[in-house]
Amino acid sequence: MSNFFTGLLRLKRGPWEMLATILIGLGVFMLMQPFVLWAFTYSFVTTLVGTVMFIIVSHFKD
Repeated sequence: MSNFFTGLLRLKRGPWEMLATILIGLGVFMLMQPFVLWAFTYSFVTTLVGTVMFIIVSHFKD
C-alpha cells in the first residue's frame, strides 16, 4: 500500500492510471444506480474527471 502512495507522490503512471480507472468505474456505477439522487447527479462529473485524468496521466513516465 505504501508503494501505491509513493507512486502517486512521484507521479508514476501506474498508480495514477489505477486511480483514474477507479473514478471512471465509480462514475458509471453512480450513473446506473436508481436509489440515491445525489450520486446520479454527480455521476457525469465523476466520469468526466476520471476520463480527463486518464488522458493526462497516460503521458506520465513509467
